[in-house]
Amino acid sequence: MMFRSFLLMILLSMAPLAASAQAANVSLGTAAFDATQPVEVTADEFSVDQSNGRAVFAGNVLVVQGSVRMSAGRVTIEYADEGAANGIARLLASGGVTFVTASDAAEAADAIYSVADGTVTLSGSVLLTQGRNAIAGDRLVVNLGSGNGRMEGRVRTVFSPSNSNN
Repeated sequence: MMFRSFLLMILLSMAPLAASAQAANVSLGTAAFDATQPVEVTADEFSVDQSNGRAVFAGNVLVVQGSVRMSAGRVTIEYADEGAANGIARLLASGGVTFVTASDAAEAADAIYSVADGTVTLSGSVLLTQGRNAIAGDRLVVNLGSGNGRMEGRVRTVFSPSNSNN
């Protein structure tokens, strides 16, 4: 029993080294994500420029679509051509971004959320937490529909052992 615990500790201590590669596949979100749900945005300030099809929300920005939430210091919305889902093509977030689903959370400097294809690209010191586990890297691209993602750029992870009595 003691040898098994010792072996487990050694393997777990080596896990961050093995995951410190250039890229790692991760999962985030849920396959039940629905990109056709309305997008609600709240902020301290709002401005719109009809000539370039953009709107800017600044100060304590919160974007909600179903169970997905994104907060940032500033969010620029690029409007889509007519007929696109929600009339929004992309959301460009900056100023410290937090992206949360029902079970996961990610932090980064910036993010781009493509509404039509349901992808989120987080960049700049990305930290993804899933329960007691965490993974960090330079860039995270996630497909919210499938829940699949890929962390890139000097990836580092920490796996926490479960509290089982085995």
